[in-house]
Amino acid sequence: MTGRHEIVVEGHFSSAHALRGYNGDCEKLHGHNWRVEVAVQGRELDATGLLVDFRSLKRIVREILDGLDHCYLNEHPEFSRRNASTENIAAYVAEKVAGGLPSNVTVSWVRVWEGPATRSVFYPD
Repeated sequence: MTGRHEIVVEGHFSSAHALRGYNGDCEKLHGHNWRVEVAVQGRELDATGLLVDFRSLKRIVREILDGLDHCYLNEHPEFSRRNASTENIAAYVAEKVAGGLPSNVTVSWVRVWEGPATRSVFYPD
């Protein structure tokens, strides 16, 4: 049977940000406990029947999120010119994860939750 496989891992980080140019409370410094889900996909499995080892994908995601953890995101190099919005964080994580994947695996989507009922989903082209 032909098709695609998808695996998903989750990570977390805590940080603060202030949305520049936002007309409201979120323009002020505030923080979140962010939840991040990363899905990757591909058609080919390796010799052991894995798309990507969960441990490897978790390590890639953890290294990215460690760079965002317990910092003021507006001072992070990636967000010095663009807002550290949930949408931009999702796109950033997707880009960084893609750089660490085998060539036969792509990022399907990245979900970033800034609270229990609010999230953004980024789908790379």
